[in-house]
Amino acid sequence: MIEYGPATRGREPVSYTVTVRGLVLMCSIGIRRREREQKQRVRVSVDLVATAGAAFPGDDRRRVINYEKVVAAIREIARSGHIDLCEGFAERICSVCLADPRVERARVWVEKLDVFADAEGVGAMLERSRPADQPG
Repeated sequence: MIEYGPATRGREPVSYTVTVRGLVLMCSIGIRRREREQKQRVRVSVDLVATAGAAFPGDDRRRVINYEKVVAAIREIARSGHIDLCEGFAERICSVCLADPRVERARVWVEKLDVFADAEGVGAMLERSRPADQPG
């Protein structure tokens, strides 16, 4: 998502956000016995807002926040073993994303898809920002 304000139309964008939407994977997640014994479908979505210094990279591939690396990290976390809570999964994803110095803010949604037949998903959304003493 690139936002242009009236004073910046045609110039540098106000913000630069990389997204991953609706990544569905099998994951060992949950506190119930059944959830510990059987993997379940989980949907993950991520918004990564770039720091001001990393704002809009244009066509320079070396400056972009690489969504392939984000997806690979999410898959690795899901494979790494049992996770008790959606909040814990989201926290681990935020931490990995904020390790990239170009990321100012990470917003992560983790939803278990098969908990209730009449709900598309249940889970948690976590948003974290880079600490002020950690420049991007």
